Amino acid sequence: MAGDLTREETALVVVQAALAGRPGVPGTARALSHFGEHSAGWVGVAALGAVLQPQRRRAWLTVGVGAFVAHAAAVVIKRVVKRERPHHPAIAVNVATPSRLSFPSAHATSTTAAAILIGRATGSRLPWLLIPPMALSRLVLGVHYPTDVLTGAVVGAVTAKTVGAISDNWGEGVVQ
Repeated sequence: MAGDLTREETALVVVQAALAGRPGVPGTARALSHFGEHSAGWVGVAALGAVLQPQRRRAWLTVGVGAFVAHAAAVVIKRVVKRERPHHPAIAVNVATPSRLSFPSAHATSTTAAAILIGRATGSRLPWLLIPPMALSRLVLGVHYPTDVLTGAVVGAVTAKTVGAISDNWGEGVVQ
């Protein structure tokens, strides 16, 4: 069976063998999955930031818009590419998914956009540290190939840059 694995399937098997059996890893990966579903967790963080820091409301609303737009972009790309999720018997799928489509990872896309935009809102690069755990969780759960999460991170970064630039140029007449 190992001989019929693609490189990406082999990478998934290696990641799962190294991490999926460690205490707390599967549960944490599933929690991240639920948090990131449809970018809802990031939109919630953005709303909370907008309420708690009214002086930075525009920046926090930009986080929510960016996370949502990134998720939407990933969904559109998935429907165009139509790459199926991993399904080799050697790969354990450890969480349910809303679709059978894999490329790119919407979780990696929205998390990258949110992390970059949270960094802008807070003036810190620390939020960027949120990206690797979410991306890795998609591999641990067996629902994405490595190129799915890498592409998702790239799409998320481009989305964050674009949404951030639009927000910066929106105009002074908009409520902050």
